[in-house]
Amino acid sequence: MDITRIGATPSAGGPADWFTGTVRVDFLFPTHEPARASGAAVTFEPGARTAWHTHPLGQTLIVTAGCGRVQAWDGPIREIRPGDVVWIPAGEKHWHGAAPSTAMTHIAIQEAVDGSAVEWLEHVGDDRYAGALDVE
Repeated sequence: MDITRIGATPSAGGPADWFTGTVRVDFLFPTHEPARASGAAVTFEPGARTAWHTHPLGQTLIVTAGCGRVQAWDGPIREIRPGDVVWIPAGEKHWHGAAPSTAMTHIAIQEAVDGSAVEWLEHVGDDRYAGALDVE
């Protein structure tokens, strides 16, 4: 058994190659082989978002604070709020981030294949990000 105390791993800024805007990543747990899962709490300031990306085995997002957005390549922009759980299937091109005027924090859990849990792609342009929100 291993307990990682809060503050044992420093917060990190989201790299500009993978994010637009101000993003903070707090790594919660690394992959412990033979398991493949890792997790992080990610906080997006208003308007901040990931670049388009995919995960070889999918990704689960658990929204813990604020208001955010998520979109699959061929799908509508959808709003996400605290308590929402988002499952992104393996290989699905997508992005996620904060709403334009509200920060958002989620826990992201994904599994690695051959040491890689994500493939980063192009940035989400401002016009795409500002597209119409699908209201359910």
